[in-house]
Amino acid sequence: MSNMTASFVQQGDTHKSGVQSRKAESLSQASRTILNRDANIFLHQALSSPVMNVIERAEGAYIFDHDGKRYFDLHGNGVHHIGYNNPAVVAAIKRQLDDQLSFAPRRYTAQVTVDFAEKLVSMAPEELDRVLFCPGGSEAIEMAVMLAKRVTGKWKTVSFWNQFHGSTFQAATLSGNAHWTTGVGPMVPGAFFVEFPNYYRNPWGIDPADTDAIDAAYLDQLRVVFQNNPDIAAVVGTPVASTPFIPTARYWQTVRTLCDEYGAFLIFDEIVCGMGRTGKMFAAEHYVTPDVLVVGKSLGGGILPFAGILTKDKYNVVADYSIGHFTHEKSPISAAAGHATIDFIQQEELVSRAESLGSYLLKGLQEMAAAYDQIGHVDGIGLLLSIDLVTSKKSKERNPTLANAVLEYGLSKGLSFKVIDTNVVTLHPPLIISQDEADFILESFRQIFKSLIKN
Repeated sequence: MSNMTASFVQQGDTHKSGVQSRKAESLSQASRTILNRDANIFLHQALSSPVMNVIERAEGAYIFDHDGKRYFDLHGNGVHHIGYNNPAVVAAIKRQLDDQLSFAPRRYTAQVTVDFAEKLVSMAPEELDRVLFCPGGSEAIEMAVMLAKRVTGKWKTVSFWNQFHGSTFQAATLSGNAHWTTGVGPMVPGAFFVEFPNYYRNPWGIDPADTDAIDAAYLDQLRVVFQNNPDIAAVVGTPVASTPFIPTARYWQTVRTLCDEYGAFLIFDEIVCGMGRTGKMFAAEHYVTPDVLVVGKSLGGGILPFAGILTKDKYNVVADYSIGHFTHEKSPISAAAGHATIDFIQQEELVSRAESLGSYLLKGLQEMAAAYDQIGHVDGIGLLLSIDLVTSKKSKERNPTLANAVLEYGLSKGLSFKVIDTNVVTLHPPLIISQDEADFILESFRQIFKSLIKN
């Protein structure tokens, strides 16, 4: 089965009502009252409604509900790299407030913002030496694509089916999923889509071990689009998909070559996979340097919404236009939080921890996969891990029933994680986890599979 036909966008939890309704039944009356108030005041929308619990506080790798139950959060919406309520970030925000500089009006800057921009550039892949900030990831994607269109003078885009880049119109268009585009009229024109490398579920039935042949087939799709559309401004993709799907280095090197050949930007969306999660500070370091690298989510330390783009100095040629005219583009308080975040990542060596503990977790999960016919495939890079649950290894048929049961069992035991593409359990623990907590994750899943899977 092709990943193009996956029924839901990768960023979305596919289970709407089953787990949530059963979970709500186990909550106190006080919690259920708050859930009802939430349902009665907020607009309802898929992937966000109904909510299943009430959070009272969050600290480190854990969230605590209104009834006092603790959950080890292996999801975190991608913001909790350095843990919730990180003391270093809290202190930086308090200092900035005490300095009486929380906002910089248009056409003003602040030392704290410039300091942070310089720090971020110093860590980025070579040549990415210009930045622009904004409140959130969707806006950062908009800025990246607008820059590509301004610089190249072209207007079409190529992106990948079922990758989520945001909910604004350009970002939603790039996401290639009917969930975001149906019923709202014309999206941004000129959008083309190709499939993202999924070796395990490649649509041609090629042996997953034959990555050369699989890469060639996927790259042919992109090559055909370029050959028939000389006005492609950019290829936009996550270097490692959140599932994760992990392309070979050869794949992205070839995409880089094609972009150079046809005069298009390569834009990497690292909103989820960046900031150390893959065992490199930036996922691009596993592959190639893009023309624009988009960062977000964890950039604000899990406290403030903050995002931005990194690009090359040679593209600093759009001074006569506005590509990111955002009120908070040079926010001193967000910059203080961002600087504290990357300082903490460096000081605590969280990138190398993500690499080592990620390898440890991957090995443990692969050992479980060998023991059960219903665990079709386990993959991971750093602390970006997935378990593809199937009816059998031979059929590779997706098993949403089992995935739903795994999610429900995990929640009952105090583990919070996400299921996407109907059957894939994804684990995105914070980078601060310890060896003991990694062992706890593995032991928890051993118990879950032992209880739920009957061989």
